[in-house]
Amino acid sequence: MEIAHLVKTRSTCLRRQVGAVVAKDKNILATGYNGAPSGVKHCQVTGCLRDQLKIPSGENHELCRGIHAEQNAIIQAAKHGTAINGATLYCTVLPCFICAKMIINAGIVRIVVEGFYSDKFTAERKITFSEEMLSEAGVVVEQFKAGNPVP
Repeated sequence: MEIAHLVKTRSTCLRRQVGAVVAKDKNILATGYNGAPSGVKHCQVTGCLRDQLKIPSGENHELCRGIHAEQNAIIQAAKHGTAINGATLYCTVLPCFICAKMIINAGIVRIVVEGFYSDKFTAERKITFSEEMLSEAGVVVEQFKAGNPVP
């Protein structure tokens, strides 16, 4: 998790810095942080579109210049031809619903999170849409506890 926190320092998001690390067999395969796509002005330059439009956290993900840390980690792996099927994702926050769908299709089987994302809750249970979908797909979600070793 320390590496995910180090990676998040590269974030250019004005609202929340997030870091993600994809690992398998004790090897780091890819990392990602949230921010604008390569070659596009960062929010630090343009200002936060979500703040300007008064969009609450966890809503209207498409109205943002940035790409989420988890998405960037998956994209980095694909760009460099690194297989991440069967890997674990370490992330500073629980992935949102959109990222959860990408994680499932990328073949990531486990997620270790430190905090939780302000995503919508399902009507039936007190879990988020992302937690429900990850559970349905068989992706294990664990909360990181400082001081406990992470396998």
